[in-house]
Amino acid sequence: MKPIFLFMKRNYKVLLVVLALSVAMWSFIPKENTPDPEKDKLLIELLTFVIEKGHYNPAAIDDTFSKGVYKDYLEALDPSKRFFLQSDIDEFSKYETQIDDQINNKELTFFDLTYTRLMKRMNDSKAYYEEALSSPIDYKKDETISTDYEKLPYAKNEKELKDRWRKQVKLSTLSSLVEKEKVQEEKLKSKDNKDTPKTFAELEKETRASTLKSLNDNFGFIKDLNRDDWFSIYINAISSRFDPHTSYFAPNEKERFDVSMSGKLEGIGARLQKENDFTKITELISGGPAWRGKQLEAGDLILKVAQGNGEAIDVVGMRLDDVVKKIKGPKGTEVKLTIKKPDGTIKVISIIRDEVEIEETYVKSSVVEIDGNKYGIIYLPKFYIDFENKDSRDAGKDVAIEVERLKKEGVQGIVMDVRDNGGGSLKTVVDIAGLFIEQGPIVQIKSAAGKKEVLYDRDAKVQWDGPLVVMINEFSASASEILAAAIQDYKRGVIVGSKQSYGKGTVQNVIDLNQFVRGSTYGDLGALKTTTQKFYRINGGSTQREGVKSDIVMPDKYEYLKMGEKDVDNAMPWDKIDPAEYKVWTKQHNFDLAIAESKARLANNPQMQLIEDNAKWIDQRSKENIYSLQMDKFKAEQKALEEKNKKYKPITDYKNDLKFMSLPYENEMVKNDTVLKEKRDRWHESLSKDVYVDEALHILNDMQNGSDRKGLTDKVKTEKLVKS
Repeated sequence: MKPIFLFMKRNYKVLLVVLALSVAMWSFIPKENTPDPEKDKLLIELLTFVIEKGHYNPAAIDDTFSKGVYKDYLEALDPSKRFFLQSDIDEFSKYETQIDDQINNKELTFFDLTYTRLMKRMNDSKAYYEEALSSPIDYKKDETISTDYEKLPYAKNEKELKDRWRKQVKLSTLSSLVEKEKVQEEKLKSKDNKDTPKTFAELEKETRASTLKSLNDNFGFIKDLNRDDWFSIYINAISSRFDPHTSYFAPNEKERFDVSMSGKLEGIGARLQKENDFTKITELISGGPAWRGKQLEAGDLILKVAQGNGEAIDVVGMRLDDVVKKIKGPKGTEVKLTIKKPDGTIKVISIIRDEVEIEETYVKSSVVEIDGNKYGIIYLPKFYIDFENKDSRDAGKDVAIEVERLKKEGVQGIVMDVRDNGGGSLKTVVDIAGLFIEQGPIVQIKSAAGKKEVLYDRDAKVQWDGPLVVMINEFSASASEILAAAIQDYKRGVIVGSKQSYGKGTVQNVIDLNQFVRGSTYGDLGALKTTTQKFYRINGGSTQREGVKSDIVMPDKYEYLKMGEKDVDNAMPWDKIDPAEYKVWTKQHNFDLAIAESKARLANNPQMQLIEDNAKWIDQRSKENIYSLQMDKFKAEQKALEEKNKKYKPITDYKNDLKFMSLPYENEMVKNDTVLKEKRDRWHESLSKDVYVDEALHILNDMQNGSDRKGLTDKVKTEKLVKS
């Protein structure tokens, strides 16, 4: 069987990039000196041929398909609606139901039209922002701007578009100017400060100059792009309409995709994603500089980037690859990011670039004591494996080793943490799930032809038969969901975390396009990642869209935001097949009691209640997209946000009284490895501030000691009857 990889792609409309030395999941087609329409036509033909023959359930290339490509493509070209006019859209609209015909006939009329018009509109826009920044900006004028670009109509004429640019520029300079004033005020408070304070006029002029430079740099990058760069966006708009996880790999990206499973990353250690006109942080790589700094977090938007003490460059609207180029850099150098937090506050965060050690993408474990009982935590960031190198590390083998190490320490329960784990190798999932059951099916896989395959754990040995808790969140996807689903269906352990996991129940294969063309003179044609199978739980249900629902739901600050598979318009549907034959685990004691006690604790936990309140507020804030461009009102809005945010400071200040420790073998290693010691100290510190880990450990404690407290369960049941 071919190696199967299961990954989560959090947004099908965007490019997902790991801020390593530009190790990217997606990229543009390499530049060529002369555009070759024949190569473009061949690429379209190959993509549609391979998808129609190999996709699990290929969508019909018809008018509905055409409308989807049309919408996605225009959103990708002009997400903030600052380039095209309504008259352009009126002209484009006649092709809304013709793209399917052009695909079938290998025509490029629509692409050529949009590409040519975009180049013209971008050139016009340069004059708009230059004029807006040519003289002092009136911050006393009472006006507002909406950043809800999806609902924003296209400008009716050039005058309206010009004013839209003026307001966007004003918002950018206003936020920078307010920040400059804050920095200067803080400096003036310092006794050692000897700088002469700058006047408002001087700060205002500096802000306009830096914004102009930033926009010029941005448009300089755009000018460097050629037709192939834009054509790749069109190709991916077509590919992703079949389903969110079908995408085109430009040449060399197949190799980078493989490296992502086992390679070494460098940079700040964050995953970025384009969201409309903004660059959003979706994940911090454990052990990386951003993770160590503790200031960045998933959900932050990057507004500006500065090199050390250099001028900050506005990256709003900038291509993701170009944002990456500005953030990446040599190890030991400084980059400053101007960040907009999910609550609306703006901060400048300094990060020293470093290597993100591969060790931090591997499994690790820790031990902790509660009420005289010792428990273990195993953290698995992804299901890694390298099929090309048999001597390389394998998540399945590594978890088995950690379990044995924890058993030697005498732990009485284990927490398996797969939060934020976006997937990996299917083989390792089966191996890991098999550590906790005697033997039996782990997952079912169905192909497009309807053929069903059941993957089994055939080893009767049980590596760990004690209490088990699996932690998930809304970013636990694909392979993580298979593990959680198997543990839940066997009733082998308690699943705790978000309401549900991500909800990706599909399998992708990467297909080299060059194999279909002999004697090609076009060079490397790249590869296609397409959905070829769906996987199902052993109970027959799919995890597609619905994910795995936690036995114990804990509030999450992002629980109300639309970030899962179910929120993607063309995600494949949920369905079910016949269940596999399996026997529920019968050796688990106090399972229901532990769940009942946890729910009772959570209902009266002020920290959890505060997180729930914060989640509702963040959801509310995400829908508020109107900003005042009058300075006093803007400052008042920011101050109100900062004051409101103080209410939620206890969330980050939380600390339990538990002491987390490394295992003996690691204690020996850190004696001669100060870097590893720092990483483990930081991890243990983060565990001590993690209210979710705290609750997971108490669930283990209930499973271990619960037989003496059955009375609480009866009490909970009685209270429920009274309330009903």
